[in-house]
Amino acid sequence: MNLFGLIGYPLTHSWSEIYFSRKFAEEGISNAKYRLFELPDIHDLDDLLKTNPNLRGFNVTIPYKEKILPYLHGLTPEAKETGAANVVLVERDGENVRLNGMNTDVEGFSGTLPEPFPHKKALILGTGGAAKAVARVLKSKNTEIVFVSRNKQDEGIITYRELMEKPGMMKTHTMIVNATPTGMFPDTGKAPDIPWEEITPEHFLYDLVYNPGNTLFMQKGEARGAKVVNGYNMFTRQAEAAFHLFKKMI
Repeated sequence: MNLFGLIGYPLTHSWSEIYFSRKFAEEGISNAKYRLFELPDIHDLDDLLKTNPNLRGFNVTIPYKEKILPYLHGLTPEAKETGAANVVLVERDGENVRLNGMNTDVEGFSGTLPEPFPHKKALILGTGGAAKAVARVLKSKNTEIVFVSRNKQDEGIITYRELMEKPGMMKTHTMIVNATPTGMFPDTGKAPDIPWEEITPEHFLYDLVYNPGNTLFMQKGEARGAKVVNGYNMFTRQAEAAFHLFKKMI
């Protein structure tokens, strides 16, 4: 039996097992199954590979899309450029294991954006692997981006406090992407701390969270007249791309 799965921590929010199990069934693939692997620490990956010799590939989610990189032996251009991998294919030759990292988040996010794309400036809330995939796509559309993080890290990143203190930034940055887990199930009563009073109908709020389907981030945006979108379409697009990669390993 070929085994596939998802690594991350925690995974209570994830629909991946349901999605991939259904895909295998729909395509009549009876020699493959999908499981969720909660890893409290990325160092647990070695044990996972040893105890599951039939593991042929896995998806990667919060908080390991960047932390997985030192374990990988190869990267696609998308994964290398973004500095994050959300799909890993496992090649085995006896005791030797080779891990190849890919990034389908780029394809997933890009395929959900409107064309023509009208937003010239964007705020990306978060600086993790998903945020980097979003940044790559927006830069390809000549959109100027600013990352917003809880802590000041380097150039191109501002803190939430600085965002509150920069009058006019919300007005010019009409796209806001929540690339953090804030508001994700089961902790659904939270939203990123941004100047909500400055949101207008000109804004486009994109929440990468897909569970719940209508996050507090989206609700607060809608209350101000903004267009809002959740992460479900991105999830299915990146998962579809991952599924085609997994099929090649069967």
